[in-house]
Amino acid sequence: MRDIPLPQPLAPLLDTLSGMLDRRHADLLEPLFLGQLLATGRRTATAWFRGGGITTDFRRGYTLLGTLGRSWTRTIAGFLFRDLRQTINPGKHWLFALDDTPTVRYGPCVEGAGIHHHPTPGPVQQRYLYGHIWVTCAWVVRHPLWDTLALPLCADLYIRATDLPTIPADHRPPFATKLEQAAGQIAWLDTQLEDRTIPLWIVGDGAFAKRPIIQAVRQAKAVLVSRLPKNAALYDLPPKIPKGQRRGRGRPRIYGRNRISLAKRAGHQGGWEQVECFQYQKTVTKTIKTFLATWKPAGGVIRVVRVREDDGWRAYFSTDPNASVADILEAAAGRTSLEQTFKDEKEVEGAGQQQLRYGPANVAAYHWCLWGYTAVEWWAWDQAHGELVDRSASPWDEAARRPSHADRRKALQRELLMAEFWQGWGDRPCPPEIRQLVTQLLKQVA
Repeated sequence: MRDIPLPQPLAPLLDTLSGMLDRRHADLLEPLFLGQLLATGRRTATAWFRGGGITTDFRRGYTLLGTLGRSWTRTIAGFLFRDLRQTINPGKHWLFALDDTPTVRYGPCVEGAGIHHHPTPGPVQQRYLYGHIWVTCAWVVRHPLWDTLALPLCADLYIRATDLPTIPADHRPPFATKLEQAAGQIAWLDTQLEDRTIPLWIVGDGAFAKRPIIQAVRQAKAVLVSRLPKNAALYDLPPKIPKGQRRGRGRPRIYGRNRISLAKRAGHQGGWEQVECFQYQKTVTKTIKTFLATWKPAGGVIRVVRVREDDGWRAYFSTDPNASVADILEAAAGRTSLEQTFKDEKEVEGAGQQQLRYGPANVAAYHWCLWGYTAVEWWAWDQAHGELVDRSASPWDEAARRPSHADRRKALQRELLMAEFWQGWGDRPCPPEIRQLVTQLLKQVA
C-alpha cells in the first residue's frame, strides 16, 4: 500500500476516521482515499485499489466499501462537516441545497438500480435511464475568489418500491420517498448545527417545495427557499381583529379568504422594483415584485418574490416572511451550484463508474466521490491561483480564469506525488536538473 503524507487539512480528518474504524479495516482508509485521488482512466473500484497500492488486500477493500455503506456514511459526513465549518465562513446563514441526480449503470444485477426519468434527455430525447438516483445534500458557500460552491456531504439512494424485492432481505432498506429522504437529511443537519447562532436555510427546486419538506424545515426551525408553482393556490393574509374588539368563537384564521393569482399580479404594470443581488458569480440587478401570502402546503404565511426575466417571469418563496428579497434570490441561485457539482462528480471524480453490484458498496462508492470532491475544494480553499493552475503554456486561454475543479484536483495530485518523491529521495542533495525533470513529469502526469 502507498504511504504518502497527506497535506493539511486532510491529514487530521483521515487520522480521526481511521481511529474510529475496526482495526481490520482502519489501515485501508487512507490508501483508499489516495487511490480515489490518484486513480486514472475509468474510475472503477479496482482503479482506486491500484492508485492506493491495495493489491493483495483487494478483497478487504471491497469489504471496507460495504462496511462504510451500511453504517458509516452519516458518521463520516458529520466529522467532515465538523472540520469544514471550523475553517470556512458560512456567511449570514447556513445554506444547504437539496437535489437528486442519477448515475447511469449497466447490468441487470446491480442492487438498487432501476428505470428512472432522465432529468437531461439531451438531443436524442432519452426519456428514461437505468441506474441509481441519489438525493444529495450539499453545503453552499461563497469563496472569496471562486464565488459560490456546493460542497456535498451526504446522500440517500432512492429505490423504487417495485425494485426493493430484488434486494436480499438481509440488507434490504425500508422504502422511502425522495421527500422523506430529504426530510431526514434536514433533521440530520439540525442535529449537526444544534449550537448554531445564525439561521439554517434550506434551498431546493420546485420538486422539493412539498408539505413533507416544509414540515421538516419548520420542525428544525429553519427556512426553506424554493421555486413556487405559477398556479400555486395562494391566499391573502387573514383579517386582523381591530384593537378592543372581541374575536369570535373558534381558533384564529390561518389563511385569508381571497385567492391570489400570480399570473394576474405579474401582468400588472405597477409594483415592480429594482433589487441588487449576487447571482451566478456576479452582481446583478433584478426587477421584482414581492408580497406576503398564505399557502396551505407551507402551513401559513410565506414571502413571495416574482422575478421578471427575458423569457417571462419566475416565482420564488421563503417560509420566513421577514427574509430579504436579495437573500431569497441569492439562495435560489446558489442551488444551481449543486448542478455544477454533480457534473464534476461524474466527469472528474467518476461517480457511478465503480462497477459494484452490492448495494451498500455502491452507497459507499458514491459517498467516496462526494467526499473526494469536497476534500479537493477544502484543500484548495486557501491556495493561491498560481499554485493551482499555470496557463503559461496555453496562450490562447485566459490566464486569470478561475481554476476549475479538475485544475484543483490535479494540483492536489501534484502535491501528493511530489511528497511521495521526496519521501523516497530522502535527505540526500537533489541536483537541480533532477528537480526540474520531476516537476516537468508531474505536470505531464497531473
